[in-house]
Parts: sequence; C-alpha cells; structure tokens
Amino acid sequence: MTTAYIEQIGRYAGEEVTVQGWLRSRRDSGKLHFLTLRDGTGDLQAVVSKAAVGDEQFALSARLTQESSLKVRGKVRAEKRAPGGYELEVIAIELVQLAEPFPIQPKEHGTGFLMEHRHLWLRSHRQHAILRIRHEIIRACRNFFDDRGFVLLDAPIFTPNACEGTTTLFQTQYFDETAYLTQSGQLYSEATAAAFGKVYCFGPTFRAEKSKTRRHLMEFWMVEPEVAWAELADVMDLAEEFICAIVERVLENRRADLQALERDIAKLERIRPPFPRMTYHEAVAVLRKKGNPIQPGDDFGGDEETLLSNEADRPLIVHRYPSALKAFYMQSDPAHSDLALCMDVLAPEGYGEIIGGGQRIHEYDKLLNRIKEHHLPEEAFRWYLDLRRFGSVPHAGFGMGIERAVAWICGLEHVRETIPFPRMLYKLYP
Repeated sequence: MTTAYIEQIGRYAGEEVTVQGWLRSRRDSGKLHFLTLRDGTGDLQAVVSKAAVGDEQFALSARLTQESSLKVRGKVRAEKRAPGGYELEVIAIELVQLAEPFPIQPKEHGTGFLMEHRHLWLRSHRQHAILRIRHEIIRACRNFFDDRGFVLLDAPIFTPNACEGTTTLFQTQYFDETAYLTQSGQLYSEATAAAFGKVYCFGPTFRAEKSKTRRHLMEFWMVEPEVAWAELADVMDLAEEFICAIVERVLENRRADLQALERDIAKLERIRPPFPRMTYHEAVAVLRKKGNPIQPGDDFGGDEETLLSNEADRPLIVHRYPSALKAFYMQSDPAHSDLALCMDVLAPEGYGEIIGGGQRIHEYDKLLNRIKEHHLPEEAFRWYLDLRRFGSVPHAGFGMGIERAVAWICGLEHVRETIPFPRMLYKLYP
C-alpha cells in the first residue's frame, strides 16, 4: 500500500493510499464523519462512512481527539469543495495515539499563553505559513550566493573577543578561558574572503541587549557575505540585488502562504531596483522635517527607522553614518574622515533595518589605532590584524537578520513568530 504525502495527494486520484498524520479537526453529520488530517505538508479531508468502515471503526473515528496521531487508508477522489481539491474515502483507521485535550482551541488566546505553548502553537496554520516562508527565504539566500560563486564558510560560535560591543555579549566558560557567543561571523569571514575571494557564513548569532522591542531577539540567524576587492558601492548594489531575489523567490513559491497570512502581496510585487539612497545627514534632515527631535550625530532607533521607511514602497539604503556610531572596523570616508563607509537597508512599511554592513578598514596602522581607541584587547585581535599584514586589499560585506526579513515579508508585527523557538528577554522556555 502506497503511503502518500498530502501535498502530493492529487497524483493518486482513483487509487488507494495510506496517509499518516494528525487530526486537526472533526465534524460529524449523521452517518458520516469528516476528519481534517494534517501531515506537515498540507491538510486533507477524510470522509468516514459507517457503511464503508463498519460500526467499530466508525465508533473509533467518533472518539478521536484533536491532534491524535493516526494512519488512514482510503481511496483518493477529486472534490472541489474539499481543501486542496481532493478528499479521502476512508476504508480503515489505525489509531497510533489518542491525544489528551489539546490546550490550544479555536478561540482567542493571549500571546503569553501561546508563547508558553510554542511547541504546540507551531502546528497552527498561521505558524505553518510563516515558517514555510522562513524556509523559502533561507533557501533563496543560499541559492543567491551559491549561484554567484560565493563559498559558504561558516564562522565559529565561540569567540575570544567581541565583534561590535562588549556590552552585548553572552559570556561563557571555555575550559580555563573566557569565551563569548558570537555577535557576528564577519571578522572570520574577512579571513576567509582573503583566502577565497567571495564568501558567506550563515548561522546563529547572539546579542545580550536588554531590549524588549518588536525587532529584537537574543538569538537570531544571520547570513553574512564578505567580498575581497569590494567597496561600499559594490555591497550596496549586492544588497539591493539580494533583497529583490529573495522577495521574487517567495512570491514565486510561497504565494499561498502569504495569502494565508493576509499579506498585501501588491506591496511585495513593488520591490524592484533601484532602491532609493540617502546619506545619514540627508536622513536626519528628513526626520527633523517630520518632527523627530533627532540631532546630527545621534544614532537611529526604532522610531527613526520607522519614520524613514514607513512611506517607502521599497527598501531604503542609508549610508555614511558618523564613525562614532559604528564599529571599530568600519572604514572612514576619504572625503569626510568623521563618516564611515557603511550602510543600512531599511525595509519599507516601517519595518526598519534588515541589513547592516559596509567597507572594512584594510590598513594595518589604521586598524590598530582604532582598536586602541575602542579600548579593545590588542592580543585578542592579533589574528585579525594579521589580515592587514599579508596581502591586504579593500573589502566589504553585510549581514542580514533572517528574522527581521521574515517579519517584513510576512507582514508580522513582532519577530517572535519568525523562528520556531524565540529567545527573548526573560523568555527561555520552552
């Protein structure tokens, strides 16, 4: 007997198959039971007739509870009114486990309750759609860089030093040394870029910011390309092409999931190059004109990013922030030494930053001075300085947070639904 996945059930029209899954819901109508089965690939209506299965099997179907696991054998037939256009005429049911009363019912539940039951909430249609889109975005990221000759070389999670700021590190004991959970794979990608030319790393990153905003997680995933012989303009172009490719891929393969989330697809269809670009100082002027009290030299927060990106119909690239606001490794603008050759890409509709990056310092003396200015331990960065001693070249890159990209593309209010098990401030369970 063929075991079929629900997403492929149409291939077996007129045939008998077995479907393995869980009971999403049951509806009774006299001598018929309508079971909605899910198997992770989709939903399928299974019709149980007392005449077809007999008294014992019909009684079994009557006592099935939500999320009970079972194997159902039956004949596939086309039915326009059924989910997916097909249904299963049940011949036999094998109960694997009768589920206890399911805590998540078809009623309004608070976010706190749902997060406590995240391990079960993942089974809902909404979470299913979000996480399938996340999968598509990740697949699109890999394909984009693979197709352009980049080499995937992942960076370590344990690091001996900070990448950006010592106040946002998770510290851990590494035998007789102190180690930190990585904030970014960028520094290591600079080393691999000097070996391979075009590289990217893709993995979890950790920030110990005590932030409870809708855009922050303590653990999130980043894809980070790094390119030798590249400058700021090159990675701005690369980021633009990258975002367009991801959105196009999701629209092509996950349109039904976007519709299930009631996402305004027309807004995503407008994501086309070129993206508008402005300098930091131009952005400050725009913000002040909109009534924001920001002063030149202040960093952008969520309010500023929302204001800048709220009315845009495509991502906005803001570049050349003050060097004082950026990490120690950022190259300065030759024309304005107080500005960094950096950029942020702000997603439209008020979603704010999804990409940050820029050009790195490639001169040994300049980098050493910057390390000292930031009071960083020179010994911990000896290997990083070595990259400027042996064949240093201009190089640049960026990082995109997967969860923020998912939130924007799905149209979500908060990043907590963009990853299977979010790690937030004061939230480590389950």
